Order: sequence, then structure tokens, then C-alpha cells
Amino acid sequence: MITQVSSTYAPLAIGPYSQAIRIGNLLFVSGQLPIMPATGEFCSEEASEQTRQCLENIAAIAREAGTSLENTVKTTLLVTDLSEFALVNGAYAEFFSAPYPARACYEVKALPKGAKIEIEAVIAIP
Repeated sequence: MITQVSSTYAPLAIGPYSQAIRIGNLLFVSGQLPIMPATGEFCSEEASEQTRQCLENIAAIAREAGTSLENTVKTTLLVTDLSEFALVNGAYAEFFSAPYPARACYEVKALPKGAKIEIEAVIAIP
């Protein structure tokens, strides 16, 4: 059974998609932008701060589904400038420990609202 998951502690979906979908013991979290849910604005222009906000948004959605970032199996990072990857990677490392999730990272030309990063995740639900 497919179940929609959403949290008021993460930005609301702004199009025809869900914040996350649960099927079985997996949670598929849509790409999260560095938007602070309380203001609807970006947290910062810095890539490291934007990374932290994206992951905070994912963590809020995970909590709503009864899980946490520690159960993350896979993430995908979309960045607009790979020259800032060290900053992104440093902030990302603050949220995960071994065994680290599988990960892909792609440089893209542009992201919605001019974000520097967008992160999506697949998280196990115990």
C-alpha cells in the first residue's frame, strides 16, 4: 500500500508531488530545497548551510514517518557548482555516520528558486 507522508516541519510540496511516499518499510523523500519551513525562504546563500537545511527538512519528514536519518539507505544530491563540493560534503558528513548511505551527486545547470543544492533520500522504516 502506498501512503503519502508530509510534515509541517518541512516545506510543503509546491507542485503535483508528495513530500514523501511510504511503501512497505521504505520511505522515498522527494528532493528537498534549503527552504526554512517557518519562513518559506532560503536559510542562507552558502552551500554548506543550504546542505544542512535540506537534510533538516528530510529529517523532519523521516520523523513524521517514524524513522530517522540514521536509517537512510540512499541519497541523491543535485548541486549547481561542483567546485563547492567540499563544503557540501563537510556539512553532509555532520548528519551521517558509518555505515554511510549509498550516494550519487550530480552537477546540474539550475535548481528551483535558484537553490545551490537539492537532496532526495530513500530511508528504511524499522
